[in-house]
Amino acid sequence: MTSIDETLLPEPLAPERRGWRTADLTRAAFTILAVWFGLQLLWSVRSLAILVFLAALFGISVARGVDILERYRIRRGIASALLVLGTLGAIGGVLALTAPTLIEQGQELRREFPAAVTKVQTWIDSRKGGLLGSLISSAAGTAQTLDSATSAALAPTEPAGGAGTAGTAIGRAGAQTAPPVATAPESATEAIKRRLTDGIGSATKYLFSFVSNTLAAFAAFVLLIFLAMYIGAEPEVYRGWMLAMVPATSRAQVRIVLDEISTVLRKWLVTQLIAMVVIGTVSFTVLMLLGVKAAFALGFIAGLMEFIPTVGPILSAVPAILMGFVDSPEKALAVGLAYWGIQFVENNLLIPYLMRGEMDLPPAITIVAQTLMTLVFGFLGLMVAVPLTAAVLVPLRMMAERENAREKALVKQHKSQRDLMHADVKPDEVMEVANSGPDEPSRPEGGGHP
Repeated sequence: MTSIDETLLPEPLAPERRGWRTADLTRAAFTILAVWFGLQLLWSVRSLAILVFLAALFGISVARGVDILERYRIRRGIASALLVLGTLGAIGGVLALTAPTLIEQGQELRREFPAAVTKVQTWIDSRKGGLLGSLISSAAGTAQTLDSATSAALAPTEPAGGAGTAGTAIGRAGAQTAPPVATAPESATEAIKRRLTDGIGSATKYLFSFVSNTLAAFAAFVLLIFLAMYIGAEPEVYRGWMLAMVPATSRAQVRIVLDEISTVLRKWLVTQLIAMVVIGTVSFTVLMLLGVKAAFALGFIAGLMEFIPTVGPILSAVPAILMGFVDSPEKALAVGLAYWGIQFVENNLLIPYLMRGEMDLPPAITIVAQTLMTLVFGFLGLMVAVPLTAAVLVPLRMMAERENAREKALVKQHKSQRDLMHADVKPDEVMEVANSGPDEPSRPEGGGHP
């Protein structure tokens, strides 16, 4: 018998370790505490985090221009400063040239806006008997009911006894003897106008609260400019610091993800800037052709709000439609149709042509992300909701593409195995092979013995 070298035999397997050791529990506890403290720190500096994200968004686009200028032997720091300051100078020059018209039409817009609201109210009052009037009356009744319920819920309750009981009794007696004050019932249109005014005031205070402190806004703007210049000049430095926190085995994949995120964000920002110019120009031209007052100011608002996808165009269409009501409801309808047509062409022709499939965000995800970011971070969150969502979806999309490729390979392999198992085989050949026996010797073609 051949002897077997015992050194070649595998060592006995160690018994499987069950449960967590004290070191594992300690490590898990420290990890949870570190994550919790990190989230608390991020929440405390959330405004700065959003500002840094905006600076990175602009810096990525500046870095692309710096790469082009570097070919002409211009140092990256100088090229970054030239691009950022040159862009600011160009924007300032355009605003300086258009400032008189913009100020004049802005004052006209502020002056005509109450008249537009009055025209809308008159138009609604003239249709009280129809379906629209019944819907408005029901909405106003619901609003009045909610106001009454809120007032009743917030009313102070009377004390149980003691000195307050006498005061309460005196107050009740005074209330019974006091003559009732006749109040005119609030019409449906007045209730809607009051609710609309309160809602606009609340929304304005909520969305634009960050501009209340002029010094803080100016400091944030200056910080944004300098961060964009520094990131645009040396993006690889900051990317290297980010990769330093990633294990060496995963750095190649993370580098690919960061490059894809940079490409998507750069194309999104360039696309939005081009769309802002195009939409502002087209809106001004259409409103001027329709004869709407303050067309330039409305076109400027449309171009400025284009930076906020989905929500911005709706907000910019509201004052334009109201200004159309100053002349006639038909003109307001024409303005609404014109804005809808402009957005249809933008969403189906302009944006797909500029993005070329680099970022395809479903509308539902966009609206949910904008709503969530607005509720949590305010107006700044609304501004960065779409690019931040796009950045988050890049690694998810890459993972989905990888898993889809694996799924296709598995399906193909399974199909190949199934085809081999169910291949067409003739029954006569199967019986002949079975009857031949397992070890039948082969014979020569002549049929003789070997």
